[in-house]
Amino acid sequence: MSAVTTATTLPAAALDRPRRRNPVLAFIVAQPLGAAGLFVILAMGTAAVFAEMIAPYDPETIDFAAMLEAPSWAHPFGTDAFGRDILTRIIYGARTALTIGFFSSFIGCTLGGLLGTASAYFGGLADLIIQRFVDVILSFPIIVLALVVVAVMGKTSLAGIDLNLIFAIAIPIVPRAARVVRSAALSVRAMPYIDAARAGGYSSGYIILRHMAPNVLAPFLILLTAYVAQAILLEASLSFLGLGVSEPKPAWGLMLAGDSSNFYQEAPWMILFPGLAISLAVFAFNLFGDSLRDWLDPKFNS
Repeated sequence: MSAVTTATTLPAAALDRPRRRNPVLAFIVAQPLGAAGLFVILAMGTAAVFAEMIAPYDPETIDFAAMLEAPSWAHPFGTDAFGRDILTRIIYGARTALTIGFFSSFIGCTLGGLLGTASAYFGGLADLIIQRFVDVILSFPIIVLALVVVAVMGKTSLAGIDLNLIFAIAIPIVPRAARVVRSAALSVRAMPYIDAARAGGYSSGYIILRHMAPNVLAPFLILLTAYVAQAILLEASLSFLGLGVSEPKPAWGLMLAGDSSNFYQEAPWMILFPGLAISLAVFAFNLFGDSLRDWLDPKFNS
């Protein structure tokens, strides 16, 4: 059978149907800077997951014979005041930063998304009360609110994860996510199928979770990536102030505190490399979040 005969036997719709592009490749082509940020994030994730295989030393082993060594082949990023390898602690610190950053952002954005969607759905007095509550929380700087929450909750950990630190960072994210998601949910609330679902007798919870929440997924994903960067920065700030991760657990903010400030002239690498790790992580998540926002924007894709 010839190619012409084969083509004529196919339906016209099959001939006109465009080939689907791989969404990952489409994102890389459309947003090369965002793809670079995603590459850095994946590299951090790989280091966090396979830290035991990648890191050259144990992050908590003290070696006073190697204390304050300058960067060398044996210790590419040098050592700290206890002789611990800084490169190793940065690799393990990626695990701490990503774990706390992701869970804090996910919890804060999820609760904020549900709160904002419910506020848009119910409207009226419920919307007024929720938005005034959001305004009160937003009046506090995010770092101040996190400091208050972590001081009140104290130290609580589960499977090596600092739950108090996660919730202390997640709570300030909730009202900010609620405000953004509410603005997107208001347009969804005006759609006819929402009124049809209410007329069909479905419960408010079912309509919010089944019909409204999936339609605000794009701003939720953008917020999730953006607030991971905020959460990493907050975790580093709280650890630097002594209210976050405690020794000997490796954490980037903790590496900037204590002995690093005492030996910054004799051993500047103790501050330089952890600071670069924090800056690179925050920059990568912000770059990826901004590119994801542009890529998911219908105006951008039109």
